[in-house]
Amino acid sequence: MADQKPIKKKSALGRGLGALLEDSPAKHKSEDLLPEVVKTGIFEIPVTQIQVNPYQPRVYFDKDALLELSESIKVQGIIQPITVRKLDTDEYQLISGERRFQASKLAGLTEIPAYVRTANDQQMLEMALIENIQRENLNALEIAQSYQRLLAECDLKQEELGDRVGKNRTTVNNYLRLLKLPPTIQAAIRDQRLSMGHARALINIENVDKQLAIFNKALEEELSVRKVEALVKALSEGGLEKKEKAELDPVKKYETSKLQQKLASHFGTKVALKTNSKNKGEIKIPFTSTSDLNRILEILDLI
Repeated sequence: MADQKPIKKKSALGRGLGALLEDSPAKHKSEDLLPEVVKTGIFEIPVTQIQVNPYQPRVYFDKDALLELSESIKVQGIIQPITVRKLDTDEYQLISGERRFQASKLAGLTEIPAYVRTANDQQMLEMALIENIQRENLNALEIAQSYQRLLAECDLKQEELGDRVGKNRTTVNNYLRLLKLPPTIQAAIRDQRLSMGHARALINIENVDKQLAIFNKALEEELSVRKVEALVKALSEGGLEKKEKAELDPVKKYETSKLQQKLASHFGTKVALKTNSKNKGEIKIPFTSTSDLNRILEILDLI
């Protein structure tokens, strides 16, 4: 592997991680590390001597992105060293940089440049969480869970947490509130089917059933954040319940359902039929390909 130039730690790591890690630009070979005295600095360490981080807050890494990083490493090498702590002679443990570590192994590297730091278990957890929050493209739920772990497992207060991650207390609290949502909604945030904006609007609904009802409506109708906020506001003012009662008249609901089934049977695909109390609404006929669209157009006698 080509020699790597010493790399200075970037300010993007943030105040929290920067406070935990001190710059040590000197670069050495791993055999320079004595087991009795843990030196800090950048060392070339065999990948076979590095254990993964048991405190890694992110358990899923996109395979395609990992392969892309691996190809980049083959060409450019490691631009930013990983960070490890020394456990024993020829034994290290990742603190941060697991994507770079895994991609380096995929690239066939036998050694990898690494900062060697002294850190106990709590410091390892804090470093790993903060590094992921600041560097990874985490979804809102993963950020919320990382914040919660920093509070609970690193014994931090919200003000201290804000300082660590460079966010104000309101922002931190908005993320933490996501963890109060029902599991179904949390899963949608995790899978990126629901945005942070949608979730923040739903948090303001105290009744779980109503919360889930608006959540399902938002997904089914692909509502914007503003529309969800309007629904939540209408619910809090009592207007939504009146509207829903009018729309959900049992006879009308049955007739709409039967008509929807007939349309689905006629077009050979699922059809969405929606009406309101003023007998206004819309019909949606989805198609899966150009040929499927042409089939529907033929049924409509449009081609």
